[in-house]
Amino acid sequence: MPKTKNHSVMIWLFIFAFVVAFLVVFGGYVRLTRSGLSVVEWNPVSGVFPPIGEQAWDIEFAKYQLTPEFQQVNNNMTLEGYKRIFYIEWLHRLIARLAGFFYAIPVFYFLAKKAIPLKEFGVYVVMGLLFVSQAFMGWFMVASGLIDRPSVSHIRLTIHLLFALSLFALSLWVALGHRFGFPDYSKKVKWSGFSKLAATGVGVLLTQISYGGFTAGLKAGHVSNTWPLMFGSWLPSGLFDKAIYLLESPQTIVYVHRWFAFVALTFGLYLYYAAWKYDAPRELKNALLWILGIGSLQITFGVYVVLYNVQIWLALTHQLTAVLLLGMSLFFVHRLRDLDYVRVMKEI
Repeated sequence: MPKTKNHSVMIWLFIFAFVVAFLVVFGGYVRLTRSGLSVVEWNPVSGVFPPIGEQAWDIEFAKYQLTPEFQQVNNNMTLEGYKRIFYIEWLHRLIARLAGFFYAIPVFYFLAKKAIPLKEFGVYVVMGLLFVSQAFMGWFMVASGLIDRPSVSHIRLTIHLLFALSLFALSLWVALGHRFGFPDYSKKVKWSGFSKLAATGVGVLLTQISYGGFTAGLKAGHVSNTWPLMFGSWLPSGLFDKAIYLLESPQTIVYVHRWFAFVALTFGLYLYYAAWKYDAPRELKNALLWILGIGSLQITFGVYVVLYNVQIWLALTHQLTAVLLLGMSLFFVHRLRDLDYVRVMKEI
């Protein structure tokens, strides 16, 4: 990790983390409007511009008409309808391109100005690799819906999401380092029991988010519009007959996503109890209260998503609160690691 603090680099990283978070939520909007398969080619350069002129639009529409989504879902779509979904996906890709420039130009500028020392550049290279990886996975995901199915692979969609969230997390973590300082972890600062517990909580949250990705990719939110019962039962039969159902069955996946949320919330409550036992600073206790509050909102929005048949604004708010929850959780762990460092320094 870096050691050199810089205010300008900090501001850039916080803004970049926000841009990545915005892209995650906008990606959800693309999916919910079924716009993601409207652009059937990946043209990093020429794709910057939308079709210009009637002939160009006819060519693009003809390409879309060859896809499973048009043939099986949208076969009554007009050219005007196609333009609407095309512009949504085109804008999504344009913002992603601009985000790439927003990463690349400042990082090399700061490197040239030595605001980022060359020996500390490794973590920023990892950020760049994560950005490229999530972009590639985005196209790999889209490609899965252009051959023999009218939807993308839910596995690829979730990997695409996790790459984006990893980029968000790393950017935020380094930005927090620029804000609060970079402890010298060469001192072999061990993770305290409380820090390990908090890191486990982030893992629990990411598991829940992953099942949210599976649910979104399989459109499993439409499986049942009742809560808490599903198909009139607390535990519908056959959901766990095969282990593969945990990765492939829409009914099983949405059931896990529904109830694992309460596992995550319970874990958060236990963390709050541990914070008092650990005698954590007020700052961390307040952060946990925010995490519990946002987590409760996240679950509430999730329930309303089910009850109101996946209305777009509810689903996007549900997704946004998930990103906020991840950001707050990372802040919490980051501050705990600083406390671990302070503790070790006092013992030396």
